[in-house]
Amino acid sequence: MAIDRETLLVAARGWIGTPYVHQAALKGVGCDCLGFLRGLYRELTGEEPEDVPPYDPSWHIGGEELHTGFARHFPEITSAAAKPGDVLLFRMVPRGPARHCGLLADKEGAPTLIHARQNKRVSEEVFSAFWRARAAYAFRFLKD
Repeated sequence: MAIDRETLLVAARGWIGTPYVHQAALKGVGCDCLGFLRGLYRELTGEEPEDVPPYDPSWHIGGEELHTGFARHFPEITSAAAKPGDVLLFRMVPRGPARHCGLLADKEGAPTLIHARQNKRVSEEVFSAFWRARAAYAFRFLKD
């Protein structure tokens, strides 16, 4: 995908305000955290990264499915090496599987996170100590 970071971040910010809808991936209509990134990828490339089977809130119980799925499509990097435009996966409980994802961004030089959360719309918020402590994996969304 030959898209620069600024183009990616502008496109991602276009999703802000999209309502949370489990398993959806439609800008302005609804998405979950994975659907936001799937829809953004589709918007930028014109293709779907892969068919995602139906999943419910317990989809993560078998292991690191979110990590495995991203690893099929994007180069993995360390969380410390992540920069605006990279994808982060989060463990919401210690030693649990990664089950949330978002896009690292920045606003006026300060790191932010663009993501969809249950019962909230897609938003951009400060990449706080809360999120930093839960970052488990990172992937390069763009080819450098």
